[in-house]
Amino acid sequence: MLEDFFTQLTWLQAIGTTFGVVQVLLARKNNIDNYLFGIVAILISLWVLYQSKLYADIILNLYYLVMSIYGWFFWKFGKEKEETPISYSSKLEHLKALGIVLVCFTGMSYWLRFHTNSDVPLWDAGVSAFAWAGMWLMAKRKMENWIFLNISNAISIPLLIYKELYIYAGLTIFLFIVGTSGYFKWRKIIKNHNREFAPAQ
Repeated sequence: MLEDFFTQLTWLQAIGTTFGVVQVLLARKNNIDNYLFGIVAILISLWVLYQSKLYADIILNLYYLVMSIYGWFFWKFGKEKEETPISYSSKLEHLKALGIVLVCFTGMSYWLRFHTNSDVPLWDAGVSAFAWAGMWLMAKRKMENWIFLNISNAISIPLLIYKELYIYAGLTIFLFIVGTSGYFKWRKIIKNHNREFAPAQ
């Protein structure tokens, strides 16, 4: 029974990983359909994370689900009923992102340490805090989303290995690599856009 249970988790990780890989590759290409694949990956992850007692990651994935829906609509329509372009964060948006990290880490750390049986409260809270901020920036199509998400990935990799979720750890390493290339890909898109719409000399 126990072996069957872990086999099931492994298969679910593999399926979720496949959808997650497609999602991040589409996000790197600035393709709005990334959110559709992301939603499927999130729903699968919720079950796997619950079985592994990574409670902050469960809350994080529920947040991912909400932000994926919001992000799809924002990318599609934006504020002016037209597609939102990639842009750099303003100083205020930087402060908001850092505020999300601080509030999320503090709240999650307290909850995990005193109200759950988590054995990795600080690690789990750290992964969630930076990912919350990164996903918010992603939904607003801000360049800096890749930086915050990669900080989360860097914390998550050893955590997932410790929890013996090796397929998800492999996915997260892949996400880190794609996140790095995604940053430069988006930067190139911005430069090309600025060059295209630059006033004639």
